[in-house]
Amino acid sequence: MVGRRDKYGQSIRGSRIAGAIAIGVLLGCVFAFLYPNGFFSSDPKSQSRPLLKSNVQVDSSNCESSEGINMLKSENRKLTEKNAELQKQVRELNQKLQVAQQGTGRTQEQLVVSSQPQKAGPFGTVKSLRTNPPVVPDESVNPRLGKLLAEIAVGKEVIVALANSNVKSMLEVWFNSIKKVGIPNYLVVALDDAIVNFCKENKVPVYKRDPDENVDFIGKSGGNHAVSGLKFRILREFLQLGYSVLLSDVDIVYLQNPFDHLYRDSDVESMSDGHNNMTAYGYNDVFDEPSMGWARYAHTMRMWVYNSGFFYIRPTIPSIELLDRVADRLTKQPNSWDQAVFNEELAFPSHPGYVGLYASRRTMDIYLFMNSKVLFKTVRKDSNLKKLKPVIVHVNYHPDKFPRMKAVVEYYVNGKQDALDAFPDGSE
Repeated sequence: MVGRRDKYGQSIRGSRIAGAIAIGVLLGCVFAFLYPNGFFSSDPKSQSRPLLKSNVQVDSSNCESSEGINMLKSENRKLTEKNAELQKQVRELNQKLQVAQQGTGRTQEQLVVSSQPQKAGPFGTVKSLRTNPPVVPDESVNPRLGKLLAEIAVGKEVIVALANSNVKSMLEVWFNSIKKVGIPNYLVVALDDAIVNFCKENKVPVYKRDPDENVDFIGKSGGNHAVSGLKFRILREFLQLGYSVLLSDVDIVYLQNPFDHLYRDSDVESMSDGHNNMTAYGYNDVFDEPSMGWARYAHTMRMWVYNSGFFYIRPTIPSIELLDRVADRLTKQPNSWDQAVFNEELAFPSHPGYVGLYASRRTMDIYLFMNSKVLFKTVRKDSNLKKLKPVIVHVNYHPDKFPRMKAVVEYYVNGKQDALDAFPDGSE
């Protein structure tokens, strides 16, 4: 009897415990659902969430208003303009600093050279320095041009020609002859939009400069001489970027790759307007003045000028100084001929009141880099010289450039032996 009561009491206590556990679990689930972060949560995020949500709604409503958007655009435009002006000032200050450093560096370099004497070798073995070191490339000068040249140039060298719509027909013969030879590293600097489109249509590498009021006015409407003078200003950026440039007028037909025939031992390597060995490479010319009696004969040295329409220029300080000097004189003397100024700056020595340009120079072979006077007056009439194949022919001596260029192509490329016969020696 007693055993049965004990068992019954234990059964009742077990049921009560189970019921209490079930009720506790149920209440825990309810409170967990109602208070997911607990009764005493210290999480600042949960406390501030409604406030943040309210702020976001307020901010988004302000940003979406047209007045707020216009205000932000206006502020952005002002900041952009101010940033551009600051960048311009930085570039100008950097240029001034470079000029000052170059002047100091040149003086120090001259002092170092003069203070370090060298022992001369045996007779016939002494050779002076012929080349100036290249400049350190400055990519900040023109990043867009630098990127383009990195894709086009071969060995940091490139052929460059300036062109506007006035020379479109000659430009076509020019780049077709380059393509025929297989020269990959060439570039047309377009001076108007029509030439940009023309080059793109013919898959010719083209570069259009950033707007420049002074340059663009001449580039779009100027004649041959005016456009020719622009190259000295435009080429500066190419040299500053560290590239050697073979500057080319468009009245030129390419028959071989000119880079295979350069010496690269001078700051400037140029074709000549001379028509034979004497005129091209220099000769002793005697000046006769009878009134001087015994001293009537004075010996002079003469050499026909370099052609400023075809020359190879290395990225050196003297080369850049040459471009600056010529560009400056053409600006101050608008009636000057760029080729005359180019030669004067290269040739005139230092003298009282004037500091000459210390640039090395080389004259190109007149039968490889041939001007049209050599071709039409001499070569086409000589059975032996007619067998030579020049690197280029520059139709610089004749005004009827386009038909003579086509005749050069017919003769040297298509093998038409009488293609040159119809033209007179000169321009009559």
